[in-house]
Amino acid sequence: MKFVRILFGILLPPVGVFLTYGLSVTLVINILLTLLGWVPGIIHAIWAIAKYEEKASQTSGTV
Repeated sequence: MKFVRILFGILLPPVGVFLTYGLSVTLVINILLTLLGWVPGIIHAIWAIAKYEEKASQTSGTV
């Protein structure tokens, strides 16, 4: 699923963020950045997805 989110983060940045965070402030920020330019939207989407995955792996690793 991570690969699909990153792929959508590159092709359609708001979709990748939506699949990761759902309806949230992060999605609104990504939509605004994507409207300003496709590249800022991609950068934010990849960063947000990577941070989410990092946080998820940290919480599942520590019991």
